[in-house]
Amino acid sequence: MCGIVGYTGKNQAAPILLDGLSKLEYRGYDSAGMAVFDGKTLRSEKTPGRLNALVEMTHDGKLLPGTLGIGHTRWATHGKPTRANAHPHFNAAGTVAVVHNGIIENYLDIRQRMEKKGFAFKSDTDTETLAVMLDYYYTGDPVETIIKVLHRVTGSYALGIIFADHPGELYAARKDSPLIVGKGKDGNYIASDVPAILKYTRDVYYIENEEIAKITEKDIVFFNIDAEEIKPELHTVEWDVNAADKGGYEFYMMKEMSEQPKVLRNTCEPRMKKGSIAFEELSKDADIIKKASKIHIVACGSAYHAGMTGKYVIEGMARIPVEVELASEFRYRDPVYTDDEIVIAVSQSGETADTLAAVKEAKAHGVPVWAIVNATGSSMTREADRTLYTFAGPEISVATTKAYSAQIAVFYMLAILFAKERGQLDANEEKSYVEDLKRLPEQVELLLGNKERVQKFANRYISARDVYYIGRGLDYAIALEASLKLKEISYVHAEAYAAGELKHGTISLIEKNTLVTAIVTQEALYDKTISNIVEVKSRGAFVMAVTNVGHSEIEENADFVVYIPTTNKYFANSLAIIPLQLFAYYVSAGKGYDVDHPRNLAKSVTVE
Repeated sequence: MCGIVGYTGKNQAAPILLDGLSKLEYRGYDSAGMAVFDGKTLRSEKTPGRLNALVEMTHDGKLLPGTLGIGHTRWATHGKPTRANAHPHFNAAGTVAVVHNGIIENYLDIRQRMEKKGFAFKSDTDTETLAVMLDYYYTGDPVETIIKVLHRVTGSYALGIIFADHPGELYAARKDSPLIVGKGKDGNYIASDVPAILKYTRDVYYIENEEIAKITEKDIVFFNIDAEEIKPELHTVEWDVNAADKGGYEFYMMKEMSEQPKVLRNTCEPRMKKGSIAFEELSKDADIIKKASKIHIVACGSAYHAGMTGKYVIEGMARIPVEVELASEFRYRDPVYTDDEIVIAVSQSGETADTLAAVKEAKAHGVPVWAIVNATGSSMTREADRTLYTFAGPEISVATTKAYSAQIAVFYMLAILFAKERGQLDANEEKSYVEDLKRLPEQVELLLGNKERVQKFANRYISARDVYYIGRGLDYAIALEASLKLKEISYVHAEAYAAGELKHGTISLIEKNTLVTAIVTQEALYDKTISNIVEVKSRGAFVMAVTNVGHSEIEENADFVVYIPTTNKYFANSLAIIPLQLFAYYVSAGKGYDVDHPRNLAKSVTVE
């Protein structure tokens, strides 16, 4: 993995490949390369490091002429980030070029078998085995050859392939790793994500598992793994092209944080009608909602933290037991299913490998699966029984902000819907909740408008080594996400703890000037958390507090306080997270880091 772009058509391919790869930098990578067919020879350049190095090496692509090409940004899984391990990979004669996202799980066995047949390998990657096998099984028919190879590999893949003796033809294949085909006016494209080709076309095909595409300048033909021609549906991408640009901001992350009021409106308003919550997507599921005995929320990373908020809100409002599970553990613990359960899967990209595996596990047991997803046409939307879109638009920064905020907003509305359908909420109570939801975007705007104050505080803690986040109940869910934000973009050691757990070991780590951030928005737990603040203060901690407006007495114990506007107790997370996102951003930017592209991380984790 991580980024794939391919083109065949009338125009020079290399500049298109470089431009497309630049739109995929958010996915995370440590090397880059491309191969272009000039009519006679497959020529390639690749390099470890950033894409800019490839741009300079090729003089913006001018040194690789040709109208057929494939490009790749790699996030190392097999072998270090070196030139030899960068994609594309070739057969010995240099007549077959391959780029690959995913993992070939049986590559060692394949490599050993190919070596015994006399083939040599130049890299440490699993991908090179594909190039060698395509050479070994080549029949003169690319589709037939690709199928022979795919029958012999296990694992996940999104592939872009060029055969030198088939000029103008680009081939693509997919299994459990995202890949799209774009239909353009002056040629056609492949890409691992929509932003890469949005500048050139809005018309795309989503390749399904074990499907192959043959792409020329004018035609796109699809085949299944049995070489039978198929006719997929052409989709039109509705994204605003400018949504994938920085819009004058230094980093995408700040732009995306600033878009959160708009995202909340886009996600909530279509589902708020006359003081009530209505999901058209769930209009046929009233019986499932009423009979639900338990909800499993499965997700990874920030989506898992959104699920934690969902647990507290759904249990509090609707009185349904909710388990939040790391998708990477869900299927491996051999979960026990009972009647009338629901699985809710959460993923920004809809391509998260572990979450997709959990979805398939649940469906294999006949459990209804609902997906909370941002990306239209993604794998999860096709696997799930129902999809609840978040309408956050493209999120480019690796560290999620607006997509996370949209996810917790969907959980708020689900909680209201479940509570209403199960008789836990009357019409007046529902109307009150809806009014509070309507106010959230404006309240978020107020908090974003106070970002300079957070920036000044963050500047004091740029050199912090350890930061601890504490909270109780819903505030603990926010502590988890705030901690992740700081560590993933600023590389500061940060941990989140349920405040009541401090005495069970963690407090031994508190020393003079250790920064402790306390989230205190739940009125019923206010006094308990204040006691925890006093405990860490007495051991020398410097305390940042996020609390509700009107609780100025907290300043007696906290050193720096951010106040959030008044809202329903269940919705406080949407407000409390804002200053904590800003704090993480300013610490990272203050350190001089690339906020959008933190080291070792990818936007979409499409391998397990």
